[in-house]
Amino acid sequence: MKICIFCSANSNLDPDFFEMTSQLGTELAKNGHSIVFGGTNLGLMECVAKAAHEAGGQVIGVVPSKVEERGCSSTYMDVCIPCDNLNDRKALMMAQSDIFIALPGGIGTLDEVFSVAASATIGYHQKPVILYNMKGFWDSLIACLKDLEQKGVTRNQWQHYIRTANSLEEILAMLAQL
Repeated sequence: MKICIFCSANSNLDPDFFEMTSQLGTELAKNGHSIVFGGTNLGLMECVAKAAHEAGGQVIGVVPSKVEERGCSSTYMDVCIPCDNLNDRKALMMAQSDIFIALPGGIGTLDEVFSVAASATIGYHQKPVILYNMKGFWDSLIACLKDLEQKGVTRNQWQHYIRTANSLEEILAMLAQL
C-alpha cells in the first residue's frame, strides 16, 4: 500500500516521538509499503522518510514550491511530486495514498487529517486516517471528537473515518486487515 504520513516538521519535540516515528517508517518499508509524505527535511517528516528509505522502502514526497524555494526538500525521496501550495499538496497526497497515519503534529497535520476525514464523510473515498496516539498525544483531540459525536454534529460515528492506535503493533494489525 501507499501510506501517507501526516506529521510535524518541527524538531523540538519529545525525543520518543522521533524514535517511534523511525520504527514506524522502518516497519512500513520492511512490510513492502511505500511512504507518501510532505517532502520536507525537517522534524518527524524527515525522520519517517529517512527510516523508510534506509529500510529499502519507496518514499514519495509531495513538495510545495515554498518548501523547495527555502531549500527544505528531503534528500530521502525516491519520487518528488512538486505542487503549488498546501491545498494542491493535500489533494495529491490524497490521490496518491491508500491510507493515512497522523503522527504528532500541529495545525498543518490537523488540516490534513480533517480534509481526508471530511472527504470520506461525503463519499469521495473510503480511506481511513489512523491517529498514532504516541504517548497520549492525540488524547485531547479524541476527547473533542467524542464530544462532537455526543452533541450530534458528526456524520455517523467519527471512528468510521478516523481510527486510533496507541502502538506500532496496533497500526500493523489495522493495516493487515485492509
